[in-house]
Order: sequence, then C-alpha cells, then structure tokens
Amino acid sequence: MLAETICSAASAAGLGIAALTAYRRRWRAATRIFAYALVPVALVMTGLVEWVSQIVFDPVVWAGFGLLGLAWLLLAATRLAERRAVRSGSGEESGGRKAARGGSGAPAVAPGASAPSLGSGARQGGRPASAAPPADDFSDIEAILKKHGI
Repeated sequence: MLAETICSAASAAGLGIAALTAYRRRWRAATRIFAYALVPVALVMTGLVEWVSQIVFDPVVWAGFGLLGLAWLLLAATRLAERRAVRSGSGEESGGRKAARGGSGAPAVAPGASAPSLGSGARQGGRPASAAPPADDFSDIEAILKKHGI
C-alpha cells in the first residue's frame, strides 16, 4: 500500500512538472516528462510494484538470498583452497586424479624440462656472451609469416 502511494505521488509530481514545462512552451521536454510520469502509475496498475514490495519486505525472501550468498561463498572458498592445494602439491585429491598423474607427490609441469642454468649471462673475456647470431633471432618469426603467406 505504501509503495503504491509513493508511486502515485511521484507520478502526480511528474505530471505537474510536465504541465509547467508545457506552459513554458517547451513541448518536447513536456512530452518526455509526461511519459516518465506515467511509468510509476503503469507499474502499480500492472501489479509489478506489489510483487516487488512483497519480495523486498518479506524476511523469508531475504533469508533465502542470505543462504544463496552463503552457498556461493562456500563454493568460492573451496575452489580457492583447491587451487592453493594443487599449487603446493599437498592437495586432497581423489584416487582417480592421483592414479592419472602416476602416483607421484607433486605434479610435473614439463617432465622433460631441465632446470634453467644461471651462468648463461656470464662474461667471457670482458664481453657478454652472445647466444646466437642476429640472423637466427627472427628465423622463427619468418617461418610463421611464410606459413601464413605474409
């Protein structure tokens, strides 16, 4: 009942403003304000305002929204914990995942990869060591461009 009264008052105020605007001979602006003023009354007449007010003022509905939020937070927290456990290698996993991984403790990202060497940038004879001649730097890019016909 309160929501319908508020909508009716807003609509009446809008119609008054539209009348003042029309009195000043600003017809397009008055028509636009008149159209906006009709919206609250139309919402009341369709029953939408009553439906929304029943949802807003019903504590059971708010308890339901609270439970939905709690469920979402719990799901997000378990996903976050699962990601952290997989990264550290001490995750709680099912037997299927562990068997598919080969039963090892920590998953290998690239089993055939070696550890990076730290001495590749060392100076030899006062000059930095060069990895490859400049012509080889763009060979991969040239191959990709030729593959695509560029």
